[in-house]
Amino acid sequence: MFNFEDANRKSKEAVDTMLKNYSDTAKGFQAIASEAAEYSKKSFQDAVSHFETLSGVKSFEAAFELQSSYAKSSYEAFVAEATKLGEMYADLAKNAYKPYETPMTAAAVKVSKAAPVTPAAA
Repeated sequence: MFNFEDANRKSKEAVDTMLKNYSDTAKGFQAIASEAAEYSKKSFQDAVSHFETLSGVKSFEAAFELQSSYAKSSYEAFVAEATKLGEMYADLAKNAYKPYETPMTAAAVKVSKAAPVTPAAA
């Protein structure tokens, strides 16, 4: 027989889990946005500083060396930041899936036990 109290309790648990997951996901996206904004700000400041230094250079060789050094450090900083953001997105995805992992596994076990195994038709 259908038990309304159990259904109500399970429904409340599901809503609570969803709201907590939504809150954690929003915090994760906020952290990613904050990190991206900080990187953009630092990158812009580094570029301005570089061009100020570059404008004071007297020889082509010094300008070329300065530009090469800036390009290398800028590329390394970008790769490091992209790696960091990638890890943040991966962690966000893992954390968003975590509350649903146990119920999904339990459901898959139930389905696999309930479904009879029949050989494929040839």
